[in-house]
Amino acid sequence: MISWVFFAGPPYRILEGWRAGRVQLVISHEILEEYQRVGDILAVQFPGVDLQPRLDLVTMNAEIFSDKIIAEPVCEDPDDDKFIACAMVSGCKIIVSGDKHLLKLSGFGGITGGRLWGIPLA
Repeated sequence: MISWVFFAGPPYRILEGWRAGRVQLVISHEILEEYQRVGDILAVQFPGVDLQPRLDLVTMNAEIFSDKIIAEPVCEDPDDDKFIACAMVSGCKIIVSGDKHLLKLSGFGGITGGRLWGIPLA
């Protein structure tokens, strides 16, 4: 989500797919908190970009799931475990991301990692 706010290109395709009803967005409270934290950091680098309306849009339209704690870290970057946990608790079978740590876990818990540009959204 942060990518489609601050950067152009393939991340924006997710937003288009979501608006057209081809992509279902699921999120957890922990993920929303991270988006806010990262958005605050990037807002310093990109003055004039207001993340809050987009966070409000996501909060109002995404399915929000309770955070599921994974007993043992599964990602090389344990901070990314929240995305795996959200996919597991929501029953999602794919995480669309450019994050190399998440992509390495493709297959964990029956979840596939797919790069943004590798998934047809149109």
